[in-house]
Amino acid sequence: MTAPADKTDGFVYVSLSQLMALQTPARGLSFAARQPRASILAGNHASRMRGRGLNFDELRRYQPGDDLRHLDWRASLRTGKPFVRSFSEERDRPMLVVVDQRINMFFGSSRSFKSATAAELAALAAWIAFHSGDRVGGLVFDDQQIESFAPLRSRARVQALCASICQHNQALNAGIAEVEHDTQLDTVLQRCLNLASHDHTLCIVSDFAGATPRTLQLLRQLSSHNDVIAMQVYDPTALALPESGRIRVTQGELQVELAIDKKHIRQPLGEFLTGRLRDVAKLLRRSQVPLLMISTAEDALSQLRRELGRLHEVHR
Repeated sequence: MTAPADKTDGFVYVSLSQLMALQTPARGLSFAARQPRASILAGNHASRMRGRGLNFDELRRYQPGDDLRHLDWRASLRTGKPFVRSFSEERDRPMLVVVDQRINMFFGSSRSFKSATAAELAALAAWIAFHSGDRVGGLVFDDQQIESFAPLRSRARVQALCASICQHNQALNAGIAEVEHDTQLDTVLQRCLNLASHDHTLCIVSDFAGATPRTLQLLRQLSSHNDVIAMQVYDPTALALPESGRIRVTQGELQVELAIDKKHIRQPLGEFLTGRLRDVAKLLRRSQVPLLMISTAEDALSQLRRELGRLHEVHR
């Protein structure tokens, strides 16, 4: 199911050409451990990002100058001669981009919809990993389906992932009902655990609606052996409703106006939106996973660059 061409404006619905065009601006961005001082991944967060590791290469005879910490005692005792284990630097880390396209993401009050912003962020994450020479895969999910892509080091794999994101994104419409007691997010995270046993980088892009203590447990399990980054997409109305007037919520052709100047509407709506965002953000921080909060009111690339601490480098 696809949206009419005139609807793929990048704000309500995204197009494949739009996501593929993010390849160039994604250059220079990195999820690696060594980040600029201003980065969210720097300082206390740096230890959570493992960076490159070492792979066992071979068992060989000890040579003067070899690191004694690499002595293989079993082989040395068995042969009566000193043997050491040699290692080579890990050349890549598989990246899994996990992107939420559930109906709760199909909302926007100003610049773009959460679903469109999430699609852009996911594509940027995929291109960042691709430019780093890493294998790229991912999971794209909506309310009913989960589509997975095994990590490969190829532009074609990034394109296939972006195409899937577009397909799920363009299938969203206001006629889809929200699922009560939605457990799809936890189902996806459990799938991630099965796919990424260790030494993966996972970038999870979602509003994290429906997050529960089980979600917290799964995030902690994932981050114990992998690098996990959470990008929480939110709409600015979740931070503060305007003091007066009306806000217009649109789904392209369908528009609804809320009279927020009326206290009996504004107060409960504001408390609900801010409370939900605050609770989810608090839960994510408890997971010890680096959290990047991205607003739908601003360009996704600019926010990601700023969150990763790259803007100060651009202006130097």
